[in-house]
Amino acid sequence: MAEALWYDALGVPHRRVTGTPRIVSLVPSLTETLFAFSLGEAVVGRTGFCVHPAEVKGVPKVGGTKDVRLERLFALEPTHVIANVDENRREQVEAIAAAGIEVIVTHPCRLEDNVALFRLLGGVFDREEAADYAVQAFESVLELARTIAASLPPERVLYPIWRGPWMTVARSTWISAMLEAVGWQTWPAIEEPRYPVIDEESVHRAGIARVLLPSEPYRFGEEHAEEARRLLGADVPVTLVDGEMVSWYGTRAISGLCYLAALRRDLAEALSA
Repeated sequence: MAEALWYDALGVPHRRVTGTPRIVSLVPSLTETLFAFSLGEAVVGRTGFCVHPAEVKGVPKVGGTKDVRLERLFALEPTHVIANVDENRREQVEAIAAAGIEVIVTHPCRLEDNVALFRLLGGVFDREEAADYAVQAFESVLELARTIAASLPPERVLYPIWRGPWMTVARSTWISAMLEAVGWQTWPAIEEPRYPVIDEESVHRAGIARVLLPSEPYRFGEEHAEEARRLLGADVPVTLVDGEMVSWYGTRAISGLCYLAALRRDLAEALSA
Protein backbone atom coordinates (compact mmCIF):
# COMPACT_ATOMS: atom_id res chain seq x y z
CA MET A 1 0.00 0.00 0.00
CA ALA A 2 1.33 3.43 -0.98
CA GLU A 3 2.25 5.76 1.84
CA ALA A 4 -0.28 8.54 2.41
CA LEU A 5 0.90 12.03 1.50
CA TRP A 6 -0.64 15.44 2.11
CA TYR A 7 0.33 18.43 -0.03
CA ASP A 8 0.73 21.99 1.21
CA ALA A 9 0.01 25.24 -0.67
CA LEU A 10 3.31 25.00 -2.57
CA GLY A 11 2.62 21.42 -3.65
CA VAL A 12 5.22 20.04 -1.24
CA PRO A 13 4.30 16.55 0.00
CA HIS A 14 4.24 15.80 3.71
CA ARG A 15 4.06 12.43 5.46
CA ARG A 16 2.32 11.58 8.69
CA VAL A 17 4.53 12.47 11.61
CA THR A 18 6.31 9.69 13.46
CA GLY A 19 7.02 10.17 17.12
CA THR A 20 6.11 13.34 18.99
CA PRO A 21 6.14 16.50 16.85
CA ARG A 22 7.57 19.81 18.01
CA ILE A 23 5.66 22.52 16.16
CA VAL A 24 6.38 26.23 15.83
CA SER A 25 3.42 28.08 14.37
CA LEU A 26 4.02 31.39 12.61
CA VAL A 27 0.33 31.79 11.76
CA PRO A 28 -2.03 33.01 14.53
CA SER A 29 -5.19 31.37 13.17
CA LEU A 30 -3.40 28.06 12.75
CA THR A 31 -1.93 28.19 16.23
CA GLU A 32 -5.52 28.33 17.42
CA THR A 33 -6.42 25.46 15.08
CA LEU A 34 -3.60 23.27 16.38
CA PHE A 35 -4.93 23.68 19.90
CA ALA A 36 -8.45 22.89 18.68
CA PHE A 37 -7.02 19.67 17.20
CA SER A 38 -5.65 18.74 20.67
CA LEU A 39 -2.09 19.49 19.58
CA GLY A 40 -1.41 22.18 22.17
CA GLU A 41 1.28 20.15 23.92
CA ALA A 42 3.13 19.78 20.62
CA VAL A 43 3.26 23.55 20.01
CA VAL A 44 6.66 24.69 21.28
CA GLY A 45 6.81 28.14 19.69
CA ARG A 46 4.56 30.89 18.36
CA THR A 47 4.55 34.52 17.24
CA GLY A 48 3.53 37.39 19.46
CA PHE A 49 0.33 37.67 17.43
CA CYS A 50 -0.69 34.09 18.31
CA VAL A 51 -2.98 35.00 21.19
CA HIS A 52 -5.71 32.34 21.01
CA PRO A 53 -6.58 30.21 22.89
CA ALA A 54 -5.70 31.43 26.38
CA GLU A 55 -3.48 28.39 26.93
CA VAL A 56 -1.05 29.70 24.32
CA LYS A 57 0.32 32.25 26.79
CA GLY A 58 2.71 29.65 28.15
CA VAL A 59 4.26 28.94 24.73
CA PRO A 60 7.56 30.75 23.96
CA LYS A 61 7.45 33.56 21.39
CA VAL A 62 9.78 33.71 18.39
CA GLY A 63 9.02 37.27 17.31
CA GLY A 64 6.33 38.54 14.96
CA THR A 65 4.86 37.10 11.79
CA LYS A 66 7.05 39.35 9.62
CA ASP A 67 10.12 39.47 11.86
CA VAL A 68 10.72 35.96 13.15
CA ARG A 69 13.74 35.71 15.42
CA LEU A 70 15.33 32.72 13.74
CA GLU A 71 17.83 32.09 16.52
CA ARG A 72 14.95 31.71 18.98
CA LEU A 73 13.09 29.42 16.60
CA PHE A 74 16.10 27.18 15.97
CA ALA A 75 16.80 26.96 19.73
CA LEU A 76 13.38 25.35 20.19
CA GLU A 77 14.45 22.47 17.92
CA PRO A 78 11.14 22.15 16.08
CA THR A 79 10.36 19.24 13.80
CA HIS A 80 7.73 21.28 11.93
CA VAL A 81 7.05 24.96 11.26
CA ILE A 82 3.66 26.21 10.05
CA ALA A 83 3.91 29.23 7.73
CA ASN A 84 1.69 31.27 5.41
CA VAL A 85 2.37 32.94 2.06
CA ASP A 86 0.76 36.26 3.04
CA GLU A 87 1.67 36.44 6.70
CA ASN A 88 5.34 35.43 6.71
CA ARG A 89 8.40 36.62 4.81
CA ARG A 90 9.54 34.26 2.10
CA GLU A 91 13.25 34.62 2.84
CA GLN A 92 12.73 33.65 6.48
CA VAL A 93 10.61 30.64 5.58
CA GLU A 94 13.28 29.52 3.09
CA ALA A 95 15.97 29.90 5.77
CA ILE A 96 13.98 27.67 8.11
CA ALA A 97 13.57 25.02 5.42
CA ALA A 98 17.28 25.25 4.56
CA ALA A 99 18.06 24.37 8.19
CA GLY A 100 16.42 20.99 7.64
CA ILE A 101 13.14 21.75 9.40
CA GLU A 102 9.93 20.55 7.75
CA VAL A 103 7.93 23.64 6.76
CA ILE A 104 4.23 23.38 5.97
CA VAL A 105 3.22 26.39 3.87
CA THR A 106 -0.42 27.46 3.79
CA HIS A 107 -2.27 29.90 1.55
CA PRO A 108 -6.07 29.65 1.76
CA CYS A 109 -7.78 32.07 -0.64
CA ARG A 110 -11.08 30.31 -1.34
CA LEU A 111 -13.35 28.97 1.37
CA GLU A 112 -12.91 25.47 -0.04
CA ASP A 113 -9.19 25.80 0.72
CA ASN A 114 -10.05 25.67 4.40
CA VAL A 115 -11.27 22.10 3.98
CA ALA A 116 -7.95 21.09 2.40
CA LEU A 117 -6.16 22.88 5.24
CA PHE A 118 -8.02 20.84 7.85
CA ARG A 119 -7.19 17.64 5.96
CA LEU A 120 -3.52 18.63 5.69
CA LEU A 121 -3.04 19.33 9.40
CA GLY A 122 -5.18 16.38 10.44
CA GLY A 123 -3.31 14.01 8.18
CA VAL A 124 0.24 15.12 8.96
CA PHE A 125 -0.29 15.30 12.72
CA ASP A 126 -2.53 12.24 13.09
CA ARG A 127 -5.67 14.18 13.94
CA GLU A 128 -7.95 13.04 11.14
CA GLU A 129 -10.97 12.66 13.41
CA ALA A 130 -10.62 16.26 14.54
CA ALA A 131 -10.19 17.32 10.92
CA ASP A 132 -13.36 15.47 9.93
CA TYR A 133 -15.31 17.22 12.67
CA ALA A 134 -13.93 20.63 11.63
CA VAL A 135 -14.79 20.00 7.97
CA GLN A 136 -18.37 19.02 8.83
CA ALA A 137 -18.85 22.07 11.06
CA PHE A 138 -17.33 24.43 8.50
CA GLU A 139 -19.40 23.11 5.60
CA SER A 140 -22.59 23.30 7.69
CA VAL A 141 -22.14 26.95 8.65
CA LEU A 142 -21.04 27.81 5.11
CA GLU A 143 -24.32 26.41 3.80
CA LEU A 144 -26.21 28.46 6.41
CA ALA A 145 -24.32 31.64 5.48
CA ARG A 146 -25.03 31.17 1.79
CA THR A 147 -28.71 30.52 2.52
CA ILE A 148 -28.97 33.83 4.36
CA ALA A 149 -27.09 35.58 1.55
CA ALA A 150 -29.50 34.16 -1.03
CA SER A 151 -32.44 35.69 0.85
CA LEU A 152 -30.99 39.22 0.67
CA PRO A 153 -29.97 41.51 -2.19
CA PRO A 154 -26.17 41.61 -2.64
CA GLU A 155 -24.31 44.67 -1.38
CA ARG A 156 -21.08 46.18 -2.62
CA VAL A 157 -18.81 46.92 0.33
CA LEU A 158 -15.48 48.55 0.99
CA TYR A 159 -13.29 46.69 3.47
CA PRO A 160 -10.22 48.81 4.31
CA ILE A 161 -7.29 47.02 5.90
CA TRP A 162 -5.03 50.06 6.34
CA ARG A 163 -4.93 53.84 6.31
CA GLY A 164 -2.05 56.13 5.40
CA PRO A 165 -2.41 55.06 2.62
CA TRP A 166 -5.89 53.58 2.57
CA MET A 167 -5.75 49.99 1.34
CA THR A 168 -8.35 47.31 0.75
CA VAL A 169 -8.65 43.70 -0.47
CA ALA A 170 -9.01 42.19 -3.94
CA ARG A 171 -11.44 39.36 -4.64
CA SER A 172 -8.62 36.81 -4.70
CA THR A 173 -8.23 37.10 -0.91
CA TRP A 174 -9.62 35.00 1.92
CA ILE A 175 -11.29 38.10 3.39
CA SER A 176 -13.20 38.75 0.18
CA ALA A 177 -14.28 35.11 0.02
CA MET A 178 -15.63 35.24 3.58
CA LEU A 179 -17.62 38.38 2.84
CA GLU A 180 -18.91 36.96 -0.45
CA ALA A 181 -20.34 33.99 1.47
CA VAL A 182 -22.89 36.31 3.08
CA GLY A 183 -23.56 38.39 -0.02
CA TRP A 184 -21.10 41.22 0.54
CA GLN A 185 -19.16 41.85 -2.66
CA THR A 186 -15.88 43.63 -2.06
CA TRP A 187 -14.76 46.56 -4.19
CA PRO A 188 -12.75 46.71 -6.40
CA ALA A 189 -13.72 43.70 -8.51
CA ILE A 190 -10.14 42.73 -9.27
CA GLU A 191 -7.88 39.77 -8.55
CA GLU A 192 -4.52 41.58 -8.47
CA PRO A 193 -2.93 43.30 -6.70
CA ARG A 194 -4.36 41.43 -3.77
CA TYR A 195 -4.12 44.43 -1.41
CA PRO A 196 -4.56 47.54 -3.57
CA VAL A 197 -4.23 51.16 -2.50
CA ILE A 198 -7.61 52.85 -2.73
CA ASP A 199 -8.03 55.24 -5.64
CA GLU A 200 -10.18 57.99 -4.12
CA GLU A 201 -11.56 59.16 -7.45
CA SER A 202 -12.60 55.61 -8.40
CA VAL A 203 -14.13 54.75 -5.03
CA HIS A 204 -16.41 57.79 -5.25
CA ARG A 205 -17.96 56.29 -8.40
CA ALA A 206 -18.04 52.68 -7.17
CA GLY A 207 -21.54 52.59 -5.71
CA ILE A 208 -20.41 51.40 -2.29
CA ALA A 209 -23.38 50.41 -0.11
CA ARG A 210 -21.47 49.97 3.15
CA VAL A 211 -18.02 50.35 4.65
CA LEU A 212 -16.81 47.60 6.99
CA LEU A 213 -14.00 48.78 9.26
CA PRO A 214 -12.15 45.82 10.86
CA SER A 215 -10.26 45.66 14.13
CA GLU A 216 -7.16 44.25 12.38
CA PRO A 217 -4.62 44.43 10.81
CA TYR A 218 -5.23 48.17 11.33
CA ARG A 219 -7.24 48.78 14.48
CA PHE A 220 -10.04 50.94 13.12
CA GLY A 221 -12.37 52.54 15.64
CA GLU A 222 -15.28 54.94 15.85
CA GLU A 223 -12.91 57.84 15.26
CA HIS A 224 -12.25 56.53 11.76
CA ALA A 225 -15.89 56.22 10.68
CA GLU A 226 -16.26 59.86 9.70
CA GLU A 227 -12.91 59.74 7.94
CA ALA A 228 -14.17 56.78 5.90
CA ARG A 229 -17.31 58.70 4.96
CA ARG A 230 -15.21 61.63 3.79
CA LEU A 231 -13.15 59.23 1.71
CA LEU A 232 -16.29 58.10 -0.09
CA GLY A 233 -17.76 61.55 -0.35
CA ALA A 234 -21.23 60.22 0.51
CA ASP A 235 -23.42 59.33 3.46
CA VAL A 236 -22.56 55.64 3.39
CA PRO A 237 -23.16 53.54 6.53
CA VAL A 238 -19.98 52.48 8.31
CA THR A 239 -19.89 49.35 10.49
CA LEU A 240 -17.10 48.26 12.79
CA VAL A 241 -16.40 44.53 12.52
CA ASP A 242 -14.26 41.97 14.33
CA GLY A 243 -11.29 41.51 12.00
CA GLU A 244 -10.38 38.10 13.44
CA MET A 245 -13.81 36.77 12.48
CA VAL A 246 -13.29 37.85 8.89
CA SER A 247 -9.60 37.30 8.21
CA TRP A 248 -8.75 34.21 10.30
CA TYR A 249 -9.09 30.83 8.63
CA GLY A 250 -8.78 27.39 10.23
CA THR A 251 -11.25 26.66 13.01
CA ARG A 252 -11.91 30.37 13.64
CA ALA A 253 -13.62 30.53 10.23
CA ILE A 254 -16.43 28.35 11.60
CA SER A 255 -17.45 30.95 14.18
CA GLY A 256 -16.46 33.67 11.69
CA LEU A 257 -19.10 32.58 9.18
CA CYS A 258 -21.73 32.46 11.95
CA TYR A 259 -20.69 35.96 13.01
CA LEU A 260 -20.89 37.36 9.48
CA ALA A 261 -24.20 35.69 8.70
CA ALA A 262 -25.77 37.13 11.85
CA LEU A 263 -24.31 40.57 11.18
CA ARG A 264 -25.53 40.56 7.59
CA ARG A 265 -29.04 39.58 8.66
CA ASP A 266 -29.17 42.10 11.52
CA LEU A 267 -28.00 45.00 9.36
CA ALA A 268 -30.50 44.11 6.65
CA GLU A 269 -33.33 43.96 9.21
CA ALA A 270 -32.27 47.31 10.68
CA LEU A 271 -32.27 48.87 7.23
CA SER A 272 -35.73 47.54 6.37
CA ALA A 273 -37.10 48.76 9.71
